[in-house]
Amino acid sequence: MLRGAAATAAVLAAVTVPAVMDGPARADARAGGRTAGAHPGLRITRFLGAKRLPHLAKFGGTTVGGLSGIDRDPRTGDWYMISDDRWRYDPARFYTGRVAIDPRTGRFESVKITGVRTLTGPDGSPYPGFGKPRSADPESIRYDPDAHRVLWGNEGDRPDETHQVPLAPMTVQWADRDGRYRGRLPLPGNLRLTTGHHGPRRNLGMEALAIAPHTIAGMVEGPRYEDGPPPTVRQGAVTRLTVWSRQGKLRAQYAYRVDRLPVAPAPAGGVADSGVSEILAIDDHRYLALERSWLQGVGYKVELYEFDTRGATNVLGRGSLAKGRGYRPVRKHLVADLGRYASPTQNLEGMGWGPKLRSGERTLVVCSDDNFDAQEATEFLAFAVRGR
Repeated sequence: MLRGAAATAAVLAAVTVPAVMDGPARADARAGGRTAGAHPGLRITRFLGAKRLPHLAKFGGTTVGGLSGIDRDPRTGDWYMISDDRWRYDPARFYTGRVAIDPRTGRFESVKITGVRTLTGPDGSPYPGFGKPRSADPESIRYDPDAHRVLWGNEGDRPDETHQVPLAPMTVQWADRDGRYRGRLPLPGNLRLTTGHHGPRRNLGMEALAIAPHTIAGMVEGPRYEDGPPPTVRQGAVTRLTVWSRQGKLRAQYAYRVDRLPVAPAPAGGVADSGVSEILAIDDHRYLALERSWLQGVGYKVELYEFDTRGATNVLGRGSLAKGRGYRPVRKHLVADLGRYASPTQNLEGMGWGPKLRSGERTLVVCSDDNFDAQEATEFLAFAVRGR
């Protein structure tokens, strides 16, 4: 359902951060699967600035926030931004908008919302809210310019030791540009949510999506029960990247090693949450990944990685990755610690390619999910990048 088409585009950016330079990717050995030293891949050449949307801004009768995924239509320049609001304010939805970056100078000028669409299920109705059967938890969005439709990831829900909620399936599905359901991709059996201690953990499901020239990929945020425990300050964890053909045929699955926690929460034993919050395709084999941690008493830590599936073992048929032996994970290397570009570091969850600059640099835009919390912000960071 299209809402707010006649509304004014008054949701504008309010904060600008001066541009800074970034050097080559630094080596770090906190986790396996990482290459050491300088790498000839993607690198950030300039930080173009930051923009924020007003907290709890209104547009088209909805509350703007919880932006967990962004993507751009390269033909029109329109951006798609999905909210992970589970009907705390409004039904599952995505926004359209404009992100203005000067092609000559790279100046990050503004962000504005231009439209909103409600996501509907196969029966044509909006998805139920949190704690109800068939509820949806939207976490990522990609635009397919060939088919003129969007792909979105629904983390679903399941009960655990702290939340007794109904089982709601995790899905990767297509929608028209007006939000209407248009089918889904088949999930491997090892990614089906259950009520027991097997399959994906609650809130660590399908968080990240990417569309490449010939493939589609999806990453679950953290390890399945069978694949080992979540990251700690002593050890990292392993999660899974699933790959489909562009026609939706399941092709492969690869192991991705998530770093151990960068620091301990305060107090010791406090809450810590860490995993992959988004991926973005460079080509059919290489991707960018946001590794995002929230640590009680510390805040957010976010690092940007590049990883490559070539040479990695197809683990689609493996029931467990917990022992870390007998398979080769994807190779990854650090591109940048994104905490150096804005303070405090926000809950960075969305990532998309922006327009190309006249300098030959490509632009990369990253956005944050404010969790509808006044202590956090809906922030957009823009970068100029180079590299093959």
